[in-house]
Amino acid sequence: MVVVLLWIGLLKFFAYEADGIVPFVANSPFMSFFYAHPQQYAMHTNKEGELNEGNRAWHRQNNTYAFSYGLGILLILIAVLLIIHPWAPAASMLGSMLAFLLTVGTLSFLITTPESWVPHAGDANWGFPFLSGRGRLVIKDIVILGGSILTMSESAALYLSRKENRRLVIR
Repeated sequence: MVVVLLWIGLLKFFAYEADGIVPFVANSPFMSFFYAHPQQYAMHTNKEGELNEGNRAWHRQNNTYAFSYGLGILLILIAVLLIIHPWAPAASMLGSMLAFLLTVGTLSFLITTPESWVPHAGDANWGFPFLSGRGRLVIKDIVILGGSILTMSESAALYLSRKENRRLVIR
């Protein structure tokens, strides 16, 4: 989990990654307020790896990159909190809780983002349950969700064990 969160967190500082999450954030009733003009995102979509200066300028004005930087910082912070599990289990438990909440938010994109599903473009296989590339990107968060529950419980068990040991020593 640490490697995945750290890697994805660092990628959030690159324009192509920030461009890739725009449909998710723009369509989310919980996150679209971070963007200045969420309803206009489709007119300014950059393909992965594409450099379109006009679209990049719009994304800077839209707050796309600033939001992505903030998300990157949060992901890196969560990774650091998970790394310190042996020394600070309570802080690590907080990191696991944040990872859990973040992945619940990410999984909500399957409901709120039309681009998560294969569009009806003539093939018989479209819509639910056929995940598009964006949908496949989101569905992997189920694994992170499960991992966050495991790391949360391990950190809580370590914290409580140490607390009990301290209590016994004091007696």
